[in-house]
Amino acid sequence: MPAAAAPPLARAVEAVLPRRLGTGFRWLTASSWASNLGDGLALAAGPLLVASLTEDALPVALAALAAWLPPLLFGLTAGVLSDRLDRRRIVLTVDLVRALLLVALALVVATGRADVPLVLGALFLLATAEVFADNTASTLLPVLVAREDLAVANARVQTGFVTVNQLAGPPLGAVLFTAGAATPFAAQAGLCALAAVFIARLRLPARSADRPRTTPWHDVLEGIRWTAHHPAVRVLVLTIFTFNITFGAAWSILVLYSTERLGLGAVGYGLVTTTGAVGGVLGTLSYGFLTRRVSLGGLMRIGLVVETLTHLALALARSPLVALPVFFVFGAHAFVWGTTSITVRQRAVPHELQGRVGAVNTVGTFGGLALGSGVGGVLAQHTGVTGPFWFAFAGSALLVVLVWRPLRHVAHDDGPPPAR
Repeated sequence: MPAAAAPPLARAVEAVLPRRLGTGFRWLTASSWASNLGDGLALAAGPLLVASLTEDALPVALAALAAWLPPLLFGLTAGVLSDRLDRRRIVLTVDLVRALLLVALALVVATGRADVPLVLGALFLLATAEVFADNTASTLLPVLVAREDLAVANARVQTGFVTVNQLAGPPLGAVLFTAGAATPFAAQAGLCALAAVFIARLRLPARSADRPRTTPWHDVLEGIRWTAHHPAVRVLVLTIFTFNITFGAAWSILVLYSTERLGLGAVGYGLVTTTGAVGGVLGTLSYGFLTRRVSLGGLMRIGLVVETLTHLALALARSPLVALPVFFVFGAHAFVWGTTSITVRQRAVPHELQGRVGAVNTVGTFGGLALGSGVGGVLAQHTGVTGPFWFAFAGSALLVVLVWRPLRHVAHDDGPPPAR
């Protein structure tokens, strides 16, 4: 049937999930979108649940800690397991475990037996499971999609993250929470189960069975050594780590910046995050156009300049009319940067090391955020809410100068194709 004669739904599916990328890619993307929608519900429902159980600010802050601590603690372990074991089975098992944990949490909440320690423990376990699922899922795309299609495939996967995790998920999670505190967790359980069903349909090429026997510590060191010796991936990891220190410093006090500097309330703070997510949608729509005209290394250089100027603009801004367009542009940049980064890594890293090198990247990402959050809190306390943004601008400007030349390693043809 000619494309023009195809039903509208079929044309829409073809535009978003091109047939040439394969059926396996479609199942993987469907699983990712279902899982990300569930995670989006939890972004709002988790903190709301903790806040409903206590008026103490510390447990609410610990709920955020429960989200970013597991990648630091278990990221490298997740990388080792994904390179040792059946990757499809890991994702399938973790999704089912998450579904069971969420059912249990929903039942506890529905029966009025929830307390702060139990909820924090549940959120920590769910975030830990997510580390293993996300790390392993990121290794599946390079074996399903041709190397030259990885940029498009990653853009489609990230489209789901932006739209359902950041745009649709949090407000829907808040609405479901008002309908019943257990409702968003029950819905997330169903979405995790659905993600497992989609992954179960996936068929992957057979992996080599003659892998040498090694210790987990040897595997971790092998991933770190490979990262350290590959120019493009080394530059990526170091850049993400250092720029997340400056980014984390500024964004850690974003709620205070929104309410005190811009004069926005809680709803206004939600508008800030939503504006960034809408910018991310623009990034999804323009990514193919950009990659056809600009090299991946060029995109990353432009992105770092955009991020640096973002911090400067927000340090100077006093009005939402000035700040909101900046958040919109930053949202587009964040999508383009994230998609480009994972595409470069997947193109360069051998298949058997995808999990471990991805884990090194994850630890660098969250390590930078953790350090930056601490710096941002201290600066805001002593210099006001704009202090972290001035720090982020100065630090980012210096980092751009330092990494500008090394980013020449990041190009379309950098590195060998992943081993199959």
